[in-house]
Amino acid sequence: MLSLRAGIFFLLTFVCTVASAQKLKKADKAIVERLKQHIGYLADDKLEGRRSGTHGEQLAMDYIIGQFKEIGLAPKGTESYPQAFPINEGKQIAPSTYFTINNNNLETGKDFFPFPFSSAKKIEASPAIALQEADMPWFIDLADPLDENKNNPHFDLIEYVRTNTKKAADRGATAIILYNSSSTTDDQLAFNGKDKSELLPIPVIYVSKDAAKKYFSDKTATLNIKLKADIVEKSRTGHNVIGYIDNGAPTTVILGAHFDHLGYGEDGTSMLRTGEKLIHNGADDNASGTAALIELARILKTSKAKNNNYLFIAFSGEELGLFGSKYFTEHPTIDLSKANYMINMDMVGRLNDSTKFLEVGGYGTSPQWATVINPHEKKIPFVIKIDSSGTGPSDHTSFYRKDIPVLFFFTGQHKDYHRPTDDADKINYLGELKVIHYITAIVTALNKENHKLAFLKTRETQMSTTALRVTLGIMPDYTYDGSGIRADDVTEGRPAFKAGLKPGDVIVQLGDYPVNSMETYMQALNKFKKGDKTKVKYKRGNETLESPVEF
Repeated sequence: MLSLRAGIFFLLTFVCTVASAQKLKKADKAIVERLKQHIGYLADDKLEGRRSGTHGEQLAMDYIIGQFKEIGLAPKGTESYPQAFPINEGKQIAPSTYFTINNNNLETGKDFFPFPFSSAKKIEASPAIALQEADMPWFIDLADPLDENKNNPHFDLIEYVRTNTKKAADRGATAIILYNSSSTTDDQLAFNGKDKSELLPIPVIYVSKDAAKKYFSDKTATLNIKLKADIVEKSRTGHNVIGYIDNGAPTTVILGAHFDHLGYGEDGTSMLRTGEKLIHNGADDNASGTAALIELARILKTSKAKNNNYLFIAFSGEELGLFGSKYFTEHPTIDLSKANYMINMDMVGRLNDSTKFLEVGGYGTSPQWATVINPHEKKIPFVIKIDSSGTGPSDHTSFYRKDIPVLFFFTGQHKDYHRPTDDADKINYLGELKVIHYITAIVTALNKENHKLAFLKTRETQMSTTALRVTLGIMPDYTYDGSGIRADDVTEGRPAFKAGLKPGDVIVQLGDYPVNSMETYMQALNKFKKGDKTKVKYKRGNETLESPVEF
């Protein structure tokens, strides 16, 4: 086993040789040129931002596969190099949806829309607008409840619609047709595909102001209507790309980086607030990490460090909530019990030549990290900021959840983060070269130690970037496509833990506020402040439980 002093000495010698050279060696020049090639291609406009499940993702995937083949990596996906995984986008209105009034066809999305919780039923009837009769559709004007509650910050219009639809169905209504005749209060209602709440027993239709004015102005009228509200799941398929170096070793080192980005910002995570539809090329986030992954594969393929096998994973779906890495850890293509450790690179292309800042996360996930990383060593060409946590807003979190030691490399936040301006001409290629050599040195030094790293639990890092006054202390499972919020993990000592929640529990209500999606969960949390007490309702298997909780 390599001693602590010897390990750090080896690391310093390896990295500082690169850092102190007056001119780049031929091999390093070649790496820099290839980094420019990789990032230049991946961050090109023709890939349209590499959004998961799109043609741009396919082009990026084909490029990475080509590089893995050229290097000589063995395919380790489920179908050669790729590993496909589902991405549930919520719900959408099916083309079979229709609504006619007096034989006039209303246009879906413009004149009307069904709510996501509408049941898929066909209705043919001749209801009177002013009457609420059994076995007939009911017309409800939202003007009165909106005006009555315009100064009520706790009024939830969607919950009002859901609650009163259930009551109407109990009284025999076959459908609810909503409209708003108020000239002063806007309801701001629109189809929300992210609403994962359970279906109601009858269709619920919203009619626009113009259509309502045309057909509903005469409250004494009887209308001939035909409608069908058909809501279907909306999904697409993402792909990880996986290559392997088999050294016949008992343990495997996993190196990863996500290659997806935001596309045109369709998923709502862009920092651009102008409403423009612009390509987000994601040169630093995370073409830089993907390029580093490819070059590390090239280096390790010819390395003498043979005491581990090496698995290289380019993840997709990271920007949606770690979809690809979570899918891999739930459907691994190697035996994860033999995984030695995992290294994740996310945004490693903007090393600041003045501050030389390099964040290394996951430092607390194994005691062995201290044998190869000394943040106070002056000869290393970085100012290293250590973060002990094994969790964070990137793919190493999925491996930490499987009790695998992790390291996370990140050269820092910048003004182009999640904006269309994150382009290849802003990458510090020499800085990224230093990061690649530093990671190579760590892997090489640990190879000389030649043993499986011990795993340690660490504190949790809050993954949400949304400012909240309180938190429950759960890690949401962003891949969960049911109603509610499933806890991927529960942080010890936090409110949810004290309330008795466990990983896998699905939160369906906080106090008086139903929870059916991430949006409603955040809205519910914002109703509380530190010190407040309420109840949390959650499902555990087929059982529904309720516990007191204090924030």
